[in-house]
Amino acid sequence: FLNDLKPEWHAVGSWTWGAQDETCGICRMAFDGCCPDCKLPGDDCPLIWGACNHAFHLHCILKWVNSQTSQAHCPMCRREWQFKE
Repeated sequence: FLNDLKPEWHAVGSWTWGAQDETCGICRMAFDGCCPDCKLPGDDCPLIWGACNHAFHLHCILKWVNSQTSQAHCPMCRREWQFKE
């Protein structure tokens, strides 16, 4: 009877963004999820890092930068916003 048993394997995987925070500083949604404008996380809702090393959803930081009347600053540290190269 024991010889009839076969082991079963179930692989499990997960992914996370390599950001120092767990949530976007603008929309406060988790980086493992997506911004309020998107339905699914992943390539259509990537994270973007600034030169100051703060990360945000692409759509959130673009809205933030475009809403500033003068030079845009990082919403977290207030340094002049520059995309990390």
